Amino acid sequence: MQDTNLLAGPALRRLRKRERLTQAAMASLLGISPSYLNLIERNQRPLSARVLVQVIERFDFDPRSLREDDAIGGLDGLARRMADKRFADLGIDREEVQEFLAAAPQIAAAFARMYDATGTSGQFGDTAQIAGEDPAAAVRRAVERWQNHFADLDHAAEALADELRLSRGEISAALSEKLRERHQLQVRILPAEIMPGQVHRLDLHARQLQLSEMLPGAARRFQIARQVAQLEMRDSIELLVSGANLASPEARDALREHIADYAAGALLLPYRRFLRACEATGYDLAVLQRRFAVSFDQVAVRLTTLGRVGERGLPFFVATIDRAGRLTHFIAGGSGAHYPLDGARWPAWIPYAAFERPGSVLTQAATFGESEGAARHWFTITRTVDGDGVMCSGRRAVVLGIEARFASDLAHARGVSLDRLDAVPLSQPCGRCGKIECLTPATARLASVMQP
Repeated sequence: MQDTNLLAGPALRRLRKRERLTQAAMASLLGISPSYLNLIERNQRPLSARVLVQVIERFDFDPRSLREDDAIGGLDGLARRMADKRFADLGIDREEVQEFLAAAPQIAAAFARMYDATGTSGQFGDTAQIAGEDPAAAVRRAVERWQNHFADLDHAAEALADELRLSRGEISAALSEKLRERHQLQVRILPAEIMPGQVHRLDLHARQLQLSEMLPGAARRFQIARQVAQLEMRDSIELLVSGANLASPEARDALREHIADYAAGALLLPYRRFLRACEATGYDLAVLQRRFAVSFDQVAVRLTTLGRVGERGLPFFVATIDRAGRLTHFIAGGSGAHYPLDGARWPAWIPYAAFERPGSVLTQAATFGESEGAARHWFTITRTVDGDGVMCSGRRAVVLGIEARFASDLAHARGVSLDRLDAVPLSQPCGRCGKIECLTPATARLASVMQP
């Protein structure tokens, strides 16, 4: 999915001032009229590809700086912060947020930085509060700032994947060979009784990466890729962890684990090849699983990472729900979805039906929204995945979600109505009993809401 209509007025204005040029002088260098440059600087005209090329050629200019709002999560990230209850009385709508971000992206970034530093206490530099924050919440907040896309790590993983693919056609063998030749580590599969409660173990004394026999093939490949990534990209991973400025060691360890998982996924599903496959197949999850020899949940998580500038994929979120209805994992990606704190109280949501049809892919169009003025319209795809038999990892439902306006070309959306009126209303009171956690079946509940 290509970016279009790039509004980059503030960035171009800062560049002009840095070069100490008048609008007339800069317009002359770029081969455009001063009045057109004035419109671009005021975001009343987009920066065309031709003018962008001229800017890059004429000045020492990094085009990545045009996406300066990516660091704060773009429009969705800023809107999430503005939805804080402390600003509720101001009535700030999404259009105002968009205008603020377009007109003054640096001021918006300063606001976001201060907001993130204050947390919910409203006091800047309240390190005690930050230090006491739940590590999972702190990591989730850090990942949201990057929209779960770590560009440098992705490029490094893609280059390494291409190198491995050239050396050996089969990725699993290539990864094992990399460990053996470069790091003197052998991969060994051990009986479950030898590794009780573990899926993998690095034994440096024996120079072995030890994996449980309970791991299925895709999970084994993932663990091998993860170990390769940790060894080959250690400095890049540590740079990202230190840059997150997390207060507690637990949070830093959790983020390190998340980034190592990210790197493993990037190795098994190299960015450009994976994105091309997604677009060619309509994001058909079964085809993608087969083509890249990965699991459903590995594909689902990777779909939340496709945020490369100029080569963006569709903006998905992913969530995991256990049999007891607890939300155990959530990544917003570039979707702008808020962490669904009330997700476990939505019995009409399709993941709960997935446990009755294990292994089947189910779809649902629904409306929901946490901490937002109005519910948003989503298309969700769900399937159960089984645990690996260790560490109490039982069956769970993996949910992929995307705003319905982006879902029309998805293979899984064929035959599904994307009309908002047909969506199942979640996180909203039932029309019959008035309860959000109503147990009325989804179809009956929808009918009750749609009655005049």
